[in-house]
Amino acid sequence: MRTKILLWIFPCLFFGISLSSNAQTMKKESAFPQMFPQGAENPPVNSRYFIGRSYLAPLTRNKALNCPVYNVTFEPGCRNNWHSHTGGQLLIVTAGRGYYQERGKAARELHPGDVVEIAPNVEHWHGAAPDSWFSHLAVECNPQTNQNSWLEPVDDHQYAAATKKSTPVSRLSEEALQNLSAWQIDDSLLRTDPELAEVFGNFAFDETQRYGDLDLKHRILVTMACAVVLHSEGLFQMTLRAAFANGITPTEIKETLYQTVPYAGMAKVCDFLAMANAFLRENGVVMPLPSQSTTTPESRLEKGLACQKAIFGDAIDRLYETSPADQIHIQKALSGNCFGDYVTREGLDLKTREMLTFAILVSMGGCEPQVKSHIQANQTVGNTKKTLLAVATQLLPYIGYPRTLNAIACVNEVIPE
Repeated sequence: MRTKILLWIFPCLFFGISLSSNAQTMKKESAFPQMFPQGAENPPVNSRYFIGRSYLAPLTRNKALNCPVYNVTFEPGCRNNWHSHTGGQLLIVTAGRGYYQERGKAARELHPGDVVEIAPNVEHWHGAAPDSWFSHLAVECNPQTNQNSWLEPVDDHQYAAATKKSTPVSRLSEEALQNLSAWQIDDSLLRTDPELAEVFGNFAFDETQRYGDLDLKHRILVTMACAVVLHSEGLFQMTLRAAFANGITPTEIKETLYQTVPYAGMAKVCDFLAMANAFLRENGVVMPLPSQSTTTPESRLEKGLACQKAIFGDAIDRLYETSPADQIHIQKALSGNCFGDYVTREGLDLKTREMLTFAILVSMGGCEPQVKSHIQANQTVGNTKKTLLAVATQLLPYIGYPRTLNAIACVNEVIPE
């Protein structure tokens, strides 16, 4: 049975992504994060030519240059009237998603980076999509003689017809549809690559999720850690939205990123930390979050070593005993930094931290000795073989078969059937 889908995207498969929140969240906001100032709400002299709320920020002030440039921001559903310019106009899209339409032609969907060249005296309108904020730079061409002619509004029927997208038909299973909805995913990939969307959607959001007993929270968090390791901005943004929509706390999101630092390195984590901070601020979270540290500079080595021994047992003593003198500092760094600074933190329990570490290491690839050590560590803190296989299965669509098979081989070696 062919099923219509309204929600589907896998953003890490392509480079362009929207950083905006879902439509319901955005409609509650009065500010739209973007690179240029949003400015004040359009005054009545301008707003009378708009349906919905818009904002205007002049970016150029030197009148001698004679090149006015404005940043215009539209709330979801806002659009201006039909109008024309005797001298033409340039629109440079900077944020969100919107539409431009010339009289008698189909509407053009606009995304950041798009440029619209409007010839003199062409009747047109532009504005936001129904479910997205939208901003563009408006550049007035030939300003010495350029005049606007405002015409009738773009009524609801015209706007709906211009912005309507044909609903793609898909063979996605009901289970995949439900999971895609839970992960807050839209339909972009289905529109451009329907066959891939169906194959990937059914596999990643139905078939692989049937295995194991991982709850949605842990599926999202291990995928978020995987996204950081793979340096996939699209996948990370997807997991951020999914986490926030499903009640995962800001602290749990941030602690997942912190847990990734000692294993993947700060070089990979720092960009995603900035993305997470921007996303959380946009959603009303005050920074910084309450501290989750349980150690001090004086106690970090002692507490980290105790944590290591609680997880790995006597193996830690043997590492210290057999480490050459010129390498003992690495063992102390593992104890004081990796475990003392990070693993002992609150905000995530130890079982979740070890599960994340397993996900991080198998996503990296080439870390089989460390993967085996942390399989044993997972078993010690209470994560079963079935749980680890469920994590590997959850990550399979994102890391591919070679790394997944290597991970499963390590699991089978450390915890035989």
